[in-house]
Amino acid sequence: MSKNREIEAKTLLAQDVYQKIVNSFPIRADFIQENYYFDTPDDLLKDHRISLRIRIYADHAEQTMKVPDLNPVQKKFHEVIEINDNLTHDQAKKLVAQEHVDFQGNIGDYLDQHFSDQKEQLQLFTWSKTRRILMNGLQNCELTLDATSYPDGYQDFELEIENTDPALIKQVQTELEHDYGFKQTKANTNQNKIARASAHRK
Repeated sequence: MSKNREIEAKTLLAQDVYQKIVNSFPIRADFIQENYYFDTPDDLLKDHRISLRIRIYADHAEQTMKVPDLNPVQKKFHEVIEINDNLTHDQAKKLVAQEHVDFQGNIGDYLDQHFSDQKEQLQLFTWSKTRRILMNGLQNCELTLDATSYPDGYQDFELEIENTDPALIKQVQTELEHDYGFKQTKANTNQNKIARASAHRK
């Protein structure tokens, strides 16, 4: 299990801009992940600004919960506390096939503490599939480039710049905007992945 603060700038990109950035920096990793999203029928977690998902990779998996950071260190970028529990590939496949999921581990403990009466109602409500590329970007700051497809066939492209130093995120973001001709706007910035998956359900 890991628990960490996540600070990142997230920007949806046009496909051609995404491809130009992918072609410009050294690639550290390139892999596919399946993302399965859970909530109650009445959107309990969404109402508390919590996201819960199971991620399945080629040979392993994890369950991940992102919760609001009650003591954020900055206000410019997206910031949450992320809780992860490792799963085997088989465990994850069995969980996403269930009608209602009983989460165990540290995420199960969190749900017991905060939503003990409602956690048994958690169920899969949408999914997405992402090709994720991790790159060594400017100032040796990690860049994540996501190409994600959704149940209805829609696809989008996203840049994430994650670092513990908000000033470095800002510097790298500004340089990339200048070099690749894009700009953060309200419409393309910090757009929730679960909301996008929900909007593109079949």
